[in-house]
Amino acid sequence: MRYSQLRWRRLCVGVAAAGTLAVPATAGATYGVTAPDPPLFAAATTAATTAATTAPSPPPSPSGFPELSPAVTKRLDAAIQQVMREAEVPGVIVGLSAPGKGNYVRAFGVADKATRTPMDPGLYMRIGSETKTFTVTALLELVDQGKVGLDDPIAKYVDGVPNGNRITLRELAGMRSGLFNYSMDEDFFKALTSDPDRPFTPQELLDFAFKHPVNFQPGEKFEYCNTNLILLGLVVEKAGGAPLHEFIQKNVVEPAGLRHTLFPTGAEFPNPHAHGYTAQTASGKTEDSTDWNPSWGWAAGAMISDLQDLRTWARVVATGTLLTPKTQAERLKTGPSGIPGAGYGLGIFNVQGWIGHNGSLPGYESLTVYLPEARATLVVLLNTDIRQDKVEPSTLIGQAITRIVTPDHVFNLPVQNAPPTTQPP
Repeated sequence: MRYSQLRWRRLCVGVAAAGTLAVPATAGATYGVTAPDPPLFAAATTAATTAATTAPSPPPSPSGFPELSPAVTKRLDAAIQQVMREAEVPGVIVGLSAPGKGNYVRAFGVADKATRTPMDPGLYMRIGSETKTFTVTALLELVDQGKVGLDDPIAKYVDGVPNGNRITLRELAGMRSGLFNYSMDEDFFKALTSDPDRPFTPQELLDFAFKHPVNFQPGEKFEYCNTNLILLGLVVEKAGGAPLHEFIQKNVVEPAGLRHTLFPTGAEFPNPHAHGYTAQTASGKTEDSTDWNPSWGWAAGAMISDLQDLRTWARVVATGTLLTPKTQAERLKTGPSGIPGAGYGLGIFNVQGWIGHNGSLPGYESLTVYLPEARATLVVLLNTDIRQDKVEPSTLIGQAITRIVTPDHVFNLPVQNAPPTTQPP
């Protein structure tokens, strides 16, 4: 879940776009599958910059978003493939669109390094911290129903939380609680990597966090923390009267019209799906993490989706389709994050105007964002979470794409203060 310790990927495990995979009869509509397999060299940050600037920029349109013409498509293909080569990314799925500008839908590389099966836009993927957008949407629906209040203390719903009488649900959703992030705990990392198939309960995750002192007092500053979402998941269960996965399915996934999105209760992973590759292992060597149990991410990062659903979800979550305007306005209020051009609201970020979340857990990364002024959506799905020069591969691809199509809104989310031994989801 990534936004530095901050790994907002979710924003982590976290942590969609309007439109569908159907290609409209508009100029520049693109839908293809490419499986490059070139050697891998050089710095990925250079790749994102170089690939986006090797050809003249397309002429601006009145909305500031270019037509996805063959020329723009060619530049996007080259930029993404260059980042893949230099960041050693096995496979990527990308969906980019804006009304009247066409659709760019691509799959590059391989979904399985052993069989060399090509990546495909229709594959299921683990979405890490993008789960946070679903959990917080569920919470905000309960706010609209009058069943919870954003300024309620977490102690009203969950016992034993350090500073529980002072930490509000708003501070948990906005990453300003001061609680220790369980996924930064050394014992947790050892438990996960020594037996990645084991299930974790929410209380076990909280126990890893609560053995540490708080990092700061509630509301003092921003610090990305998966513990916050575990607590909010428990609030949703208590106030919503159903297990979290059932509540989200009935009240978030189905009303949003999502047909390929699920909250697994174990290691289940629908077919077809891509294999995921991670170096977050006990040995430090890259391993296939496809079937690792994501229960350790739970409300912060366990969910699964696909490109088509996430393109819809980008618009739904950024525009507040499932919420009242008042509650959506609360969600979008962003405070300072310590990252230039980036703010975090309630389970959602705004990075240079792009609203949404990213996600990461061992083997997978995702980025689902919406640019309101152009009504543009961007979804990026990868089958690795291995950083290049300390930068998330999803960020590198997001940078490369937005440098081409929205040079005034370049997506950039650097990782800050990440520990050397573990990367939170």
